[in-house]
Amino acid sequence: MATASYISGRKKYGRPQAMLWADNSGTTTDSGLYVPLGHEIGADVSGEPDTSLHNQFLILSDHNRLPLDMSIERIENKQRMINGRMRSHHIADKLTLSTSWEMLPSRSYSSSPDFNEVTGKSPSYKIRNEEFTADGGAGGNELLSWYENHSGSFWLYLAYDKYPNFDTDTYNRLGQYNEVIEVFFADFKYSVATRGTNNHDLWDISVILEEV
Repeated sequence: MATASYISGRKKYGRPQAMLWADNSGTTTDSGLYVPLGHEIGADVSGEPDTSLHNQFLILSDHNRLPLDMSIERIENKQRMINGRMRSHHIADKLTLSTSWEMLPSRSYSSSPDFNEVTGKSPSYKIRNEEFTADGGAGGNELLSWYENHSGSFWLYLAYDKYPNFDTDTYNRLGQYNEVIEVFFADFKYSVATRGTNNHDLWDISVILEEV
């Protein structure tokens, strides 16, 4: 089961990967850290009873990722009054996020990473298990499998500098996810840019996610 220590251990650098996809909205620790429930795809869950589809998450890679392009649709009812002024009844703001990867390895590791359920690390004894993505995040196949298995909604965790989301210690939260949004896939495209030799290919992938 994922913990704050696990999520911290999966970071290769000081900040987490920009996106995490999960089957649930997770929980919040005492320090305000968002942590998904269940197990990361690729984790060693031997002996664990619950590895169902609805209790998993996937940490995406920042490897050759292009910008996170966000647009906000303001849903409102506008009406011009008899005096000429416009009135608006605001209903909600909904996010659409699009991004893409260029030359993303088709797999994150040369074999199953078997992430340790406590530390989030791939075990050191797997000497010949090469890491292909720069930060150990998901490769092309992992993203495609998630898309194929999620015709409905899922949860998007975001980590970028949006400090007003926090009530306390707002300027010191760069090292954690700051927003969790329920989304659908609006579009998913991939192409095999380069076929590798013996270990992996390189894919171009683009996704568009729409807030529920």
